[in-house]
Amino acid sequence: MTFEQKLQEYAKLIVRVGVNVQKGQDIVLRCPAECYAFARMITKEGYEAGARQVIVHFKDEQISRLTYDYADLSVFEQVPEWQAESLNHYAREGACFISISGGDPEVFKGVDSAKLKANAKASDKAFEVFYKRMMASEIPWNVVAIPNEKWAMKVFPDVSKEEAMEKLWEAVFKATRIGTTEDAVKAWQEHNHFLEQKCKQLNEMQFAKLHYKNSIGTDFVVGLAKGHKWEGGSEKDSNGVDFVANMPTEEIFTMPDRRIGEGTVVSALPLSFEGTLIKNFRLTFKNGRVEEFSAEEGEEALDRLLNSDEGSRHLGEVALVPFDSPVSNMGILFYNTLFDENASCHFAFGECYPTTIQNGESMTEEELFEAGGNHSINHVDFMVGTSDLSITGIKENGEEVPVFDKGNWVL
Repeated sequence: MTFEQKLQEYAKLIVRVGVNVQKGQDIVLRCPAECYAFARMITKEGYEAGARQVIVHFKDEQISRLTYDYADLSVFEQVPEWQAESLNHYAREGACFISISGGDPEVFKGVDSAKLKANAKASDKAFEVFYKRMMASEIPWNVVAIPNEKWAMKVFPDVSKEEAMEKLWEAVFKATRIGTTEDAVKAWQEHNHFLEQKCKQLNEMQFAKLHYKNSIGTDFVVGLAKGHKWEGGSEKDSNGVDFVANMPTEEIFTMPDRRIGEGTVVSALPLSFEGTLIKNFRLTFKNGRVEEFSAEEGEEALDRLLNSDEGSRHLGEVALVPFDSPVSNMGILFYNTLFDENASCHFAFGECYPTTIQNGESMTEEELFEAGGNHSINHVDFMVGTSDLSITGIKENGEEVPVFDKGNWVL
């Protein structure tokens, strides 16, 4: 396949498998300004798939950086009503949402932390309708990435910009199963089936806890919410339509009990948070809460993340990813959570997914919290999987069952 053919296949995959747009449904595409050509491909593919309308929201990260550098703090303490309604309206109407990432991993490095925190809190409140419908999988949504030069040079610093872009594009295509077979849509259907089978196995087990251990210092027991559900691959929206939230995705995930977590977790890969890289960090949990933390680099950003609100000190997601996965096997550090989380088992600070517990979609926020779910303005994945990671499932009666050994499935 030529590069142009792969791009077309990527657009098709996003529209027809990612959000799986239905005839007469709107698509909202949020996209970096420099990706305008690909946005046109998505728009054309969307209309050809039967979309009623494709609405495109462009954003430029360099303008965002300038705004953070020059605008007053008060600008970030509220979101204009028209801006909030631009997403909330389409969420209420049941539109599909496509988000394209892939900017400079360190674009917001050095920005006033008070402005970043204010913006996060204001956005959480302003886009509440959109976020709640998305987290509950009531609407189809999909996150993908498009390379740009700054990201490419961060991943491949020892080659020219042209070669770095070429290498990153090939890595993105490989991770999303484009060009590896004649039909990427069929490849994704088969992959989704594999993930569904793993979910079925673990849902039958209903472990009370998981014990993680490896040679870099992780020795951690996390509780799982009673009645938790493992999910992975495709999900169903409120109309029963399948969609895939992240591409690539190699994970299956569920809801931890935010109150149960003891021991030490050591990061396996850097975490990019609000444009700052956090490297080699260590977390100590007690009663499910991060009580101590340190980082070799980016500790101020880690402090900002963990102190955003109380929920950021607790876990909202447990995700299992084999070390032997297409993303991991490339041996590339992407500096992009969408990809790096699919090379490694991970947890997430903050907000839980209501869909990962029985009847969670119909629970109130208070009922979900009572069941062990977590609430936060954040949902930030961080990677803990290594080639020697072992995970042991512990049942209510104390029986132990190996789940991972040497970084891969044994269940």
